[in-house]
Amino acid sequence: MPQSQQAKKSIEPGSMLPIRTVAHLTGINPVTLRAWERRYNLITPQRTPKGHRLYTEDDVELIRQVLELLDQGISISQVKPLLEQTPGQQKATSPARVGDVWKGYQGKMLHAVETFDEHVLDSTYNDALSLYPVDVVNQRLVTPLLRIIGERWKQRETGIIEEHFFSVYLRNKLGARIHHLNQRSNGPLLILACLPGEYHEIGLLLFALATVNFGYRVLILGSNTPLDQLPKVLQQRPCAGIVLSGSSRPSRGLFESELPELVKNSAIPVFVGGKTAARHQQKIEAGGAICLGESISAGLRSMSQRLKPGK
Repeated sequence: MPQSQQAKKSIEPGSMLPIRTVAHLTGINPVTLRAWERRYNLITPQRTPKGHRLYTEDDVELIRQVLELLDQGISISQVKPLLEQTPGQQKATSPARVGDVWKGYQGKMLHAVETFDEHVLDSTYNDALSLYPVDVVNQRLVTPLLRIIGERWKQRETGIIEEHFFSVYLRNKLGARIHHLNQRSNGPLLILACLPGEYHEIGLLLFALATVNFGYRVLILGSNTPLDQLPKVLQQRPCAGIVLSGSSRPSRGLFESELPELVKNSAIPVFVGGKTAARHQQKIEAGGAICLGESISAGLRSMSQRLKPGK
């Protein structure tokens, strides 16, 4: 879900909000809010006598404007000058020129993969995450890198090992962040799993990270999940929804019997995302499930409209 839409949750007029509340309202973690203040002077919160940050309704509205610009591809370093322009001047500013920001990140991380330098890989990724919402980082950095590395492995002598190195790094990194956010959330619990025959988990983990960043909790079951066992999981751990991910060719009988049976026996919404969902939307919907498509942000938005998190 585009982070800018999270900032529209209502707050009491005139209230002063601590940074944790603002992070919940906007989906922007406190580390990023502090970086925007310290490095770019974007937001100047008030302080308590003990130095704790307090934000106004206007501050939250300003954060919403920042997020809308970031969603358009604007670099964080260009946001403040744009906010000082008139709306007409903003429209005349093309975000295409800021592509170098993400190319720079991609170049550093790609070189780190080629040299198996996990320190540089991690520091570059952390820098991007400290300045940009997680869904923007997923869309403009991680997903393009996965595509580049996945497409060129045949042309490089160590291409397969490079792909394995990056995949293992991402699984560990995403898993740690998901675990950390999961422990701090009290939102609706979702089951996340790969479709039967799907062994690639990165797409599922990227969606999981965006999901917990939005305030949900997730129970991740990983690759090649047998759908007929999920209702038994629900008996032990009631959940608000099931999210299935797939990018490969669907297994035989998946849409004809397995998915409809799961929908029938679950009594909660069943969502399907990834390339498989984009290719087989009609079959998925005919089976009673909800197609989320291939876009993480659009899929999260669609899912949230049905589940109404926090209610």
